[in-house]
Amino acid sequence: MENTMSSLFILLLLAVVLVSSSSQASEPSPADFDECLIKTTQAMFFPIPRNLIYAPGSSNFSSVLNFYVRNLRYATPATPKPRLIVTPTSPIHVRAVVQCAKRTSFQIRVRSGGHDYDGLSYVSQVPFVILDLSLFRDIHIDLQSETATVGVGATTGELYYKIIQASKVHAFPSGSCTTLGLGGHFTGGGYGALARKYGLAIDNIVDATIVDVQGRILDRKAMGEDLFWAIRGGGASSFGVVINWKIKLVRVPETLSLFVVDKTLEQGGTDAVDKWQKLAAEDSLDRDLFVRLTFAPANNGTGNPNVTNTVKITFTGGFLGDSKKLLAYVGKVFPEMGLKQEHIKETDYAHSTLFWAGSVGPINPSLEALLNRTPEFSVYFKQHSDFVKTPIPRSGLEAFWKKVLEQGPLTHVAFSPYGGKMREIGESDTPFPHRAGTLFMIQYVSFWKQVEQSDKFTQANNDIYKFFTPYVSSSPRATYLNYRDLDIGTNAGGNKQFGYMYFKKNFDRLIKIKTAVDPDNFFQFEQSIPTLK
Repeated sequence: MENTMSSLFILLLLAVVLVSSSSQASEPSPADFDECLIKTTQAMFFPIPRNLIYAPGSSNFSSVLNFYVRNLRYATPATPKPRLIVTPTSPIHVRAVVQCAKRTSFQIRVRSGGHDYDGLSYVSQVPFVILDLSLFRDIHIDLQSETATVGVGATTGELYYKIIQASKVHAFPSGSCTTLGLGGHFTGGGYGALARKYGLAIDNIVDATIVDVQGRILDRKAMGEDLFWAIRGGGASSFGVVINWKIKLVRVPETLSLFVVDKTLEQGGTDAVDKWQKLAAEDSLDRDLFVRLTFAPANNGTGNPNVTNTVKITFTGGFLGDSKKLLAYVGKVFPEMGLKQEHIKETDYAHSTLFWAGSVGPINPSLEALLNRTPEFSVYFKQHSDFVKTPIPRSGLEAFWKKVLEQGPLTHVAFSPYGGKMREIGESDTPFPHRAGTLFMIQYVSFWKQVEQSDKFTQANNDIYKFFTPYVSSSPRATYLNYRDLDIGTNAGGNKQFGYMYFKKNFDRLIKIKTAVDPDNFFQFEQSIPTLK
């Protein structure tokens, strides 16, 4: 009996040791990754300097991590931190990071500017390494071919600045915010004030360089048209690591006209919004004209001036031409907006980029402001987005005005126009499907400064998003990839609904391409493209 008990005890002890060893072996080791990275880059004759690798114990780790954290919701003590941050300067380094992450079982989070709204470029629930591409910021302008080659770590502001230094009549259609990294921004679509004239950023990309799951460095010809299609609007971080883009520059006149017009409900604001929607539905508005709508509670000049009793609609616009031509055109087709000469400022493309940047933050008149790589302020924020296919009825607008007054400044709502060039590009020409039939996009954003306010602002944002359900696209309710939204679902448990909301039927093709280029699903995160099972 004693021998039997002794044998059972030994077996149990061995089992505990084996389980413990297995658990320890399954935990990725930062030291193993670090050693692999050093040896691999040395073997490739391009050793990575140790000052490009940051471990949690190093003095600069927190500053490097937080420099590109744009949403303070993901900068709390409880937020999972990377085991290492690598800031490569060469495609060889990127190749080695991919190879060593695979060997040591780390996930990779690829970050260029840190604007992933829900932090997926720098947060993970499993052991991970951040591949920070912010040093890939070279920009080369070739006016002869009217193209530019840009590193994914460069910002939209840096790109605009480089173009401006080279030419007064060239531009590139992408976002208004000038601190966006070109890696994530381009690969999700890249919407901005030139979209009605020239489409999205992805519609003007002619080549790219990507490091794939095998560590190969591929251009468009080498990667093939399927993968090139997928990374232009389908989220490149599901397929590999893009390190640069080749883009086609577009032409703009030397004189642009910018304007801001405010109208309250008492001044005909509802009629003006109605007409704006009618023009969008007809797609009859000159594609040289871009008009965005925002809404805020205001006082109509009666009663207590500190009480909000009306809604102010702000029409913020840009026109590719002079003010005389703009006034004549708007006076003919859109008099309800009430545009006057006093609302207009003539400028050049260079200063128009600062104007649009000011529409999402403090205005800075210096062109050097385009080179600032960080926003003017850091906040907590929550967001949703929608696409509208039919005009919102007047009853819906009037209900929305009540909602604005009820919520106050808790949620900022913007209507951004589509049509024009966007309508001409096929739904499946790129993974971005929101083309013909889309009148405008709605963005709902709530900002706050104190963590204790999180529940209040998040609830308000969700409430306004729910309110618009009857007025926006359905089956699926579409949303914009660059306005990342984990509330619409993740790929956990084989869920795919989020993918159809971002990409509609293009999601099926993205899954097939993902399966072909990354069959073991190495490049994965909460909303990455899944493989076929």
